[in-house]
Amino acid sequence: MPYFYRAPGPQAHPVPKDARTTHSSGQSFEQLRQECLQRGTLFEDADFPASNSSLFYSERPQVPFVWKRPGFWQHSEWLDVVIDDRLPTFRDRLVFLHSADHNEFWSALLEKAYAKLNGSYEALKGGSTIEAMEDFTGGVAETFQTKEAPENFYEILEKALKRGSLLGCFIDTRNAAESEARTPFGLIKGHAYTVTGTDQVNLQGQKIELIRVRNPWGQVEWNGSWSDSSPEWRSVGPAEQKRLCHTALDDGEFWMAFKDFKAHFDKVEICNLTPDVLEEDTVHKWEVTVHQGSWVRGSTAGGCRNFLDTFWTNPQIKLSLTEKDEGQEQCSFLVALMQKDRRKLKRFGANMLTIGYAIYQCPDKDEHLNKDFFRYHASQARSKTFINLREVSDRFKLPPGDYILIPSTFEPHQEADFCLRIFSEKKAITRDMDGNVDIDLPEPPKPTPSDQETEEEQRFRALFKQVAGEDMEVTAEELEYVLNAVLQKKKDIKFKKLSLISCKNIISLMDTSGNGKLEFDEFKVFWDKLKQWINLFLRFDADKSGTMSTYELRTALKAAGFQLSSHLLQLIVLRYADEELQLDFDDFLNCLVRLENASRVFQALSTKNKEFIHLNINEFINLAMNI
Repeated sequence: MPYFYRAPGPQAHPVPKDARTTHSSGQSFEQLRQECLQRGTLFEDADFPASNSSLFYSERPQVPFVWKRPGFWQHSEWLDVVIDDRLPTFRDRLVFLHSADHNEFWSALLEKAYAKLNGSYEALKGGSTIEAMEDFTGGVAETFQTKEAPENFYEILEKALKRGSLLGCFIDTRNAAESEARTPFGLIKGHAYTVTGTDQVNLQGQKIELIRVRNPWGQVEWNGSWSDSSPEWRSVGPAEQKRLCHTALDDGEFWMAFKDFKAHFDKVEICNLTPDVLEEDTVHKWEVTVHQGSWVRGSTAGGCRNFLDTFWTNPQIKLSLTEKDEGQEQCSFLVALMQKDRRKLKRFGANMLTIGYAIYQCPDKDEHLNKDFFRYHASQARSKTFINLREVSDRFKLPPGDYILIPSTFEPHQEADFCLRIFSEKKAITRDMDGNVDIDLPEPPKPTPSDQETEEEQRFRALFKQVAGEDMEVTAEELEYVLNAVLQKKKDIKFKKLSLISCKNIISLMDTSGNGKLEFDEFKVFWDKLKQWINLFLRFDADKSGTMSTYELRTALKAAGFQLSSHLLQLIVLRYADEELQLDFDDFLNCLVRLENASRVFQALSTKNKEFIHLNINEFINLAMNI
């Protein structure tokens, strides 16, 4: 057999940096890595190929093996997490996850990658079984309360195990003191157990449903009926015991009667690789659509339906169910709402928010639904509860049609990013109702010839002459003086002060001659526009406080001719609103002037330059609002 030549005599003590290259190419790990990066390919090891020769040397595989690359899934995408192999230890022992074999490190390396994904090892503390199961499989999870489970719960668990689903269970704790507390029956409260099997035995002519559970500690077991050393096993023959792999070892795995399982455990969490796992035996190919979104304070964080004034501002997703299930009159689908990165944000004081969703019949409108709709219409379906878990998921059956799905936190003004997954048996069409931008501004009125002016218009011209002087043109400085003097006298609106820059923006909007000043006709058009904007502001000042809530801003801007996306609304709130999420009139005025300027520039550029059309109005206004 081949061997490597070693020089005679004592050798220096080997250190990791002197590790010998073992690959047949003679390349080190770093060299192989760089080669793959340059080629843009994943590494495939020719020395140890993904074939039967790497599995066995003396026999053929009993089953066809499929070689797959592992990954880390989070928020509906697969992530490639790169780590080094340094692991935290104390007195030469691993501090966190470790194998019984002290020379085995795969589980600790896997844990390190997961800790990196969530920001720290501490972020994994108090971890949720269902989170980990989803993150390592990309599956969709469902939770069952054992005391409220359906009649066919045992069959559901049996089918899930046969299809390769991951199952966890635990006992609820009422307070922190109960965490990891041991019950008289040997079970640990607040502890994550795994369900590993189900089976049935005949006992004195009666069929007993059993369930097998494992404590990941590898010890501490159930000591009730059907536990390892319980008398029930004496009534079961050796062959049956062998079939059930029954042993009296304290290895953490044990059988118990299903009725005892339901009595002692509170919740079962099932992670299905596809939603069809718990359905009938026919395998379906479910369609999946994913929406990424955000709840942002002041614009899209409206809270649940209990808060009618803000609920309608939440993100709205249109769901079109077009095809009935085979042989059915309704359409099956599953909705899973997940809040993102809460563990990673723990170090900044973030906790899991209480989340849920509601589903409404969609009217014959292709727009974001307003407050009045939700005042008079009830939901067609909704999540079973609002709860502070990372993900809330439920199954539904509804007739074909159009629906609006509204994900939300329970309380308004709470911020988080979210991922919404919709699984449907037949193809469903979904669309974000908050992404459209549409500008509908009226054409400015044509000036009235001076010899045809009304008495009111003549008085306005005389007033303008007093302000403008002999040149009959208003500069930015003169406009600043006039607007501040007029608006500060209005008692029904709160107004700070318009800056010179704001007045220059107004002139830029209204100046058709390009001289940097407002002539009489331009000033008159702006004055009429200003009166309309004041009336709009007063109309949407719901509490007559002289300010406007940012949650009313979407409707107010639409009334002014601007239908904006949620992202643009968020930018406006960040730029113009105060800490109480209110806008004074000068903020509202500045916002409208900036929006109208941006839309007019876009129209002019897209008319003159065909190449400019590739940039849509949403992108352009987004750019303009950030300048």
